[in-house]
Amino acid sequence: MTNAPNTTRLAPRLVASDVDGTLLDQHERVTERTKRAVSAVVADGVPFVLSTGRPPRWIHPVVDQLGYAPMSVCANGAVIYDAANDRVLSAETLSVETLQWLADVAYRALPGCGLAAERVGRTAHDSATPQFVSSPGYEHAWLNPDNVEMTEDDVVDVPAVKLLIRLSGSTSGHMADILSPLISGRADLTFSTDNGLIELSAPGITKASGLAKVAETLSVDVKDIVAFGDMPNDVPMLSMVGLGVAMGNAHPAAVAAANEVTVTNAEDGVAQVLERWW
Repeated sequence: MTNAPNTTRLAPRLVASDVDGTLLDQHERVTERTKRAVSAVVADGVPFVLSTGRPPRWIHPVVDQLGYAPMSVCANGAVIYDAANDRVLSAETLSVETLQWLADVAYRALPGCGLAAERVGRTAHDSATPQFVSSPGYEHAWLNPDNVEMTEDDVVDVPAVKLLIRLSGSTSGHMADILSPLISGRADLTFSTDNGLIELSAPGITKASGLAKVAETLSVDVKDIVAFGDMPNDVPMLSMVGLGVAMGNAHPAAVAAANEVTVTNAEDGVAQVLERWW
């Protein structure tokens, strides 16, 4: 990683950005400067893709602010979502057998934890599929949760794109240190906040795998992508692309994986990099 930008690099053929802590400022807004920068990218015919831990149903508030509906890599790479047409194009799930095994491991290793699962249907708000289900012991890590509470057994009785484990009062890094050696490669473990929440996806499913799938569809080599991120769940993506940019507010793991560091999300760090070319 270097802090010095490469100002001679050719313009990217695809731009990918994390959402929270990256594209959005500290007030969860897309600033006017960032909106202008993204609009300039799109006007030049270059695809702009969201790559986020968010599920599809949390994409439209970003779309409304951007004024543009990008293709979106959701749920840390498990879901490819076409925001313009409100269609889930693909979903990689954890099997019921694996979910039940992971739940047993989590309850033993992290006493007092609660579990939740992200599921997807055909659209962002598919009423036929409860999107976010949680156990009674699950304490939410964000405001205004949109969960359906179920028994511990019911949470893991349907395939899910993501299993979330929450332990209030702990840090996500500490939880990951405990669980990582125990899951034996049966899931991909990461976190997007250090507030006692870790996220499990199917093995090999990361933002990198999801973004690579989108890039292949668009006939773009991953080395022609610039990507922005701030947390450990962004590390595979930042490591894969030709130019990985960590935010000034990024977790040390994201900084270490990046080619360079821009300023913080509160200072339009994404826009400042994109303005080199647009």
